[in-house]
Amino acid sequence: MLKFIDPDHPFYRPLWIRLLIVGFCGVWTVVEFLGEQTMWGMIFLAVTAYASAALLVFYRPSEKGVEKAGDEGQGKGDGSDAAG
Repeated sequence: MLKFIDPDHPFYRPLWIRLLIVGFCGVWTVVEFLGEQTMWGMIFLAVTAYASAALLVFYRPSEKGVEKAGDEGQGKGDGSDAAG
C-alpha cells in the first residue's frame, strides 16, 4: 500500500516535529476556508486528518529506529574509551 507519510522515518521521531506538521496543515486548512476556497479547504482537511492519524493517533516508534539511535550514542560520551 502507498504511504504518503512514512512514520518509520527517523525524521518523525520527535513529538514536536509531528505536532508542527499537523498544526501547519490545520492552520492552512483554516486559511483556505477563510479565503472561501471550499475545495482546497476540503483537500487540506483530508490532509490534516491523514497526518494527524498517521503521526499522532496510530504512531508507534519503530524498534529499528530505537536500536539505531542507541548505537549512535554509544560511541560518544566522556571519552573514557579513547586510547591515550
